[in-house]
Amino acid sequence: MIPFQTKFFPLPGTSYKEVYRAAVEIYSGIEKRTKRKPYLRSAYFHKQKIFFDYFWTHLLQKPFSERVRRLKFFSAAVELIRESRNHPLTVQNPSKETEILHRFAGNSKDKKLFYVQIKENKRTGRKQLMSVFPAR
Repeated sequence: MIPFQTKFFPLPGTSYKEVYRAAVEIYSGIEKRTKRKPYLRSAYFHKQKIFFDYFWTHLLQKPFSERVRRLKFFSAAVELIRESRNHPLTVQNPSKETEILHRFAGNSKDKKLFYVQIKENKRTGRKQLMSVFPAR
């Protein structure tokens, strides 16, 4: 899996409030482009839509320190989804047979490795952004 080089640094800030404010500003720009559910078009999936339904609920299940770590890479993750044509690590979900998990790797502008995980429903073909997280 080859990491995609993004043009964005991680979002600035050390507290959850600062980083969340910057991430929501990016998300609201995406949200304003549609009347219905916000989505991004993915270059790897031939311009199919990637929805944000699970991302925010998954993020709220994490402790504050983990939320900050994950949200810092939100702007880089958005660019990775839009622009990357690099092949992800694709695995069938072990807990559900009807789902496929795609994990893309990316490098931020300051060379920090992070991952973006997208869930695909086999029957409908619908794709959801699950998570964004830095490498340990």
